Amino acid sequence: MGFFLKTDLINDAFDFGRKAHNGQVRKYTDEPYFTHPVRVAEAVADHVDDEAAIAAALLHDTVEDTETTHEDILARFGETVAEYVWYLTKPPAYVGNRAKRKLHDRNRLKEAPEIVRFIKVMDVWDNYESIREYDPDFYKVFREEVRDLLYVMDSLMIVKKFAGDEFAYTKFLPWFGDL
Repeated sequence: MGFFLKTDLINDAFDFGRKAHNGQVRKYTDEPYFTHPVRVAEAVADHVDDEAAIAAALLHDTVEDTETTHEDILARFGETVAEYVWYLTKPPAYVGNRAKRKLHDRNRLKEAPEIVRFIKVMDVWDNYESIREYDPDFYKVFREEVRDLLYVMDSLMIVKKFAGDEFAYTKFLPWFGDL
C-alpha cells in the first residue's frame, strides 16, 4: 500500500479517507471499507503519476458514504481534487429512483476529465468481483449499469491512454467482455 504515498497531498488524503471511513465495513466482505479506496488508488498509481488523481481515488467515496461534504474536500485538498471527487460522487437518493440517478451519473461522467474516467474504471473494476460473487441477483442489474457507463465514458480509449495498449487488451478487454 505504501508505494503510492509519495507526496504530502496523497498522505493527507490517505489519512483523511481512513479517518472518514473509520468503522465502516464493505457490504459483502465485512473488510474495513477503506480497503476499497486504497485498492482503487493503488490501481490508479500503477499507471499514472498524478497526485491529484491518486488523492481523489482515495477520497472518491467520502462525500457519498461519510459526513464529509464537497466543501470539506475543496477546503482541504483544493479545486482539482474537489472537482475529481465531485465527478466520482453518486447523486443522492432524493434526485430520483436508481435508474434516474444512474442516468445522471452517466451524463456527468461522460463529460468528466479523462483521468477521472480512468479512476472510475478502476473503482468499478474493484467493486465488480465482490458483487458478482456475493450478490448474483444484483449483479445482473450492476452489470448492465456498468456496461452502459463504460460505453459512454469511452473506457477502452481511456484505459489505453493511461494504462497502455497491453493492459487495455490483455486485462481490461477480457474483464469488460466478462461483464
